[in-house]
Amino acid sequence: MKIKAAVVREKAGPFIIEEIELDEPRENEVLVRMVTCGVCHTDLVARDQLVPMKLPAVFGHEGAGIVERVGARVAKVQPGDHVAMSYLTCGACPACLKGKPARCSRFFPHNFLGSRMDGSTAMRKGQEAIHSHFFGQSSFASYTIANERNVVKVPGDLPVEIMGPLGCGIQTGAGGVINSLKAQAGSSIAIFGVGSVGISAIMAAVVSGCTKIIAVDIKDDRLTLAKEFGATHTINSAKADTLAEISMIAGGLDYALECAGIPAVLRTAFDALSTSGVCGLIGIAPFGSQVALDMGNILNGRSLIGITMGDAIPDVFIPTLIDLYRQGRFPFDRMVTFYPFEEINQAAKDSEKGKTLKAVLKF
Repeated sequence: MKIKAAVVREKAGPFIIEEIELDEPRENEVLVRMVTCGVCHTDLVARDQLVPMKLPAVFGHEGAGIVERVGARVAKVQPGDHVAMSYLTCGACPACLKGKPARCSRFFPHNFLGSRMDGSTAMRKGQEAIHSHFFGQSSFASYTIANERNVVKVPGDLPVEIMGPLGCGIQTGAGGVINSLKAQAGSSIAIFGVGSVGISAIMAAVVSGCTKIIAVDIKDDRLTLAKEFGATHTINSAKADTLAEISMIAGGLDYALECAGIPAVLRTAFDALSTSGVCGLIGIAPFGSQVALDMGNILNGRSLIGITMGDAIPDVFIPTLIDLYRQGRFPFDRMVTFYPFEEINQAAKDSEKGKTLKAVLKF
């Protein structure tokens, strides 16, 4: 079938809206009519080839829409279901079988190969292959093909328009606090970088009962938003001594979360911990980036963990976040700014400049 998709044809090039062809779903696949798709930092670093994926390609991995058709072996959803789409895993490796799909041993090829595992793409333009299956979905398109494994059925009585960002950015920030750090009630936490992932982490810290929630950023407008979403304290790290400020507020932190992907920020987050504190790394840095840590701080009991996709099982965690949203305890929709699909390049630019917290394309 013919669809419209945003194709990237060169490193750091623009998203070009083109008419291309989309395959019919295979037996384990789902055809989804897209309603919205969030713009995520990972889409932009893949566009810029900091995370390599073959070009030309269609990115987009925070899709939400309505199931149109399903393959013969699909039992999870049926036509008419509203779905959000998340990351894809193999489902068969030791990590997947232990209930840790974000640690799937085949995570990279399933999400960044630019094709199905057999090398085929679902998109093309004439005889030209357009690389697809970014995070198992490539949802910067009017229709897309996803695997049954990475679609999550969402309630039909809530607006599907807001559901897409749950599949990556929101799930990652919230899951980093709830699933990865397992933040305790009464604890202290600092979130470094309060874009959409960081704000999601702040909301999760509120839900978890953290009593000192410190937002750290270099933009005052984002710090103001962080307080609106539940931060108890804010620090502009461009204007203040971050370690000294955290020490005055909380002594040593129980938890820290680095969402910026900057080695110097990770070092500060780690050094701000108490002797039994845990720092989680979410931010994506260019491959090969390194950070120096004080070995004495590690020896004293501080620890550092890497976090992918909030260590979430999407079929379990996304419905949990939706329940919290219904209760008014997780108002993630307040982060969203909608853009027409045709304005994808403006949405990307506004996201990079921090002018919008969570840009969502509307088809």
